[in-house]
Amino acid sequence: MLRPPCLDSKTVHDRLSATIARGCVLGRKIKNILVVDDEENARIGLSKLLSQEGYDVDSVGNGFEALEFLRRKKVNLVISDINMPEMNGLAFLRELNRCYPSTHVIMITAYGGVESYLEAMNLGAFEYIHKPVKLDELKSVMKKICGNSKAISAT
Repeated sequence: MLRPPCLDSKTVHDRLSATIARGCVLGRKIKNILVVDDEENARIGLSKLLSQEGYDVDSVGNGFEALEFLRRKKVNLVISDINMPEMNGLAFLRELNRCYPSTHVIMITAYGGVESYLEAMNLGAFEYIHKPVKLDELKSVMKKICGNSKAISAT
């Protein structure tokens, strides 16, 4: 099933306002995760870690592939690298928020500075994590996304 085309700015604003107003629904579980990273070893490693924790994880190599993937499958969480060729993570985040504003995003980077951190947060990233990603740190952020310890449960 194909997802609907991108939404107009009023619809995006209304949905974002509603999401912010209600926060995450208690008991909502993060089950489906998309990992976006051009570094194959990092992408495979993170995907494997999350899969071993019981999550349904898919991965792609860049922002364009991620947007195409999201047209076909809904995910609860996107974990995206910032420094990628073709479409960097910040450009991807802009498009993701325009087309799928209710999707939570965690940005990851090995090269981040204050400017990219501020831009990512201003664009709606939930959190910004430095590589190498530590599973405990990632799970802690995932727990914050839904506001309770049950939210990070894969099953």
